[in-house]
Amino acid sequence: MRVALTDPVEPICEAILQQAGHEILRPEGTGPDAMRALCREAEAIIVRQKLPDDLLDHAPRLLAAVRHGVGVDLIPVEACTAHGVLVANVPGANADAVAEFLVAQMLAVARHVEAMHAEHLARGWGAARARSEAATELRGKTLGILGVGAIGSRLAEIAALGFRMRVLGYRRNPAGLPPHVTYADLPDLFAESDYIALACPLTPETRGIVSAPLLARMKPTAWLLNVARGPVVDEAALLDALRARRIGGAALDVYWQQPLAADHPLRGLDNVLLTPHTAGLTRESVVEMSRVAAEEVVRILRGERPKNFINPEAWAAAQDRRRALGYATAGEASPR
Repeated sequence: MRVALTDPVEPICEAILQQAGHEILRPEGTGPDAMRALCREAEAIIVRQKLPDDLLDHAPRLLAAVRHGVGVDLIPVEACTAHGVLVANVPGANADAVAEFLVAQMLAVARHVEAMHAEHLARGWGAARARSEAATELRGKTLGILGVGAIGSRLAEIAALGFRMRVLGYRRNPAGLPPHVTYADLPDLFAESDYIALACPLTPETRGIVSAPLLARMKPTAWLLNVARGPVVDEAALLDALRARRIGGAALDVYWQQPLAADHPLRGLDNVLLTPHTAGLTRESVVEMSRVAAEEVVRILRGERPKNFINPEAWAAAQDRRRALGYATAGEASPR
């Protein structure tokens, strides 16, 4: 079978696919049309960029769409479900990377690392040391986590056990929170936290969840850290809060529109820390995501259920699609 790659992957991914006897397809060009052409003959696709919403109208043989990462907002999941295409992701593969990145953001904010470096080079030793007058420690501060899944749980562990921070957490189901996380509803979490980490998936329920009223509850010294997705935050409300200095600042790795435009107003603010959607990217995490994504593709193309199943309601339709394309389903001999 043929497996399409939207972007380059680690060698381990290609090795697993080839050992299973699959052909690898790569895009010719960029943009939605290139993605449609890429999937025309593919039975599976490994996803690292946004797929066109109408992809299934141009991919008559597609059986699987596997996210090389966690967020499946890059995949038209509803259309996949309607057409019997199985969707999977690789949750947890980059949890350590993202959690450590959030800690790096907090430390950079608390100790003014970037500003101190710039002052040291531009104005000398004394000017750089003066930055330490505003430095703070993480010990004893309160961290609020919106979305206590694999990433949020790992972050909570590091913060509570490593830095002795107080950790508040919010998720839809408060049962089963890690023992070092105290449940808080969103208004209290935003009011009490010194750092607020957004680590939730983008869903209809979380889109715009960080609203103007919640931002208004933040301490004037508190920082918002977003490694989730840009649209979980009301961008206009955040800009207003930053410009008016009603909050300490924002460390953002994701945005409403990516890449961040050259003239975006966030670029002109001195109370932001901006990075280009790299929280989950380390040498270790990329290799692991590539490995798990390839294994999920091989599993689905064999006719098995994926381990990290996003749309299990599509299973019956997926079996019908396999049969229509001449492929065996689980426990069947091939009709070919």
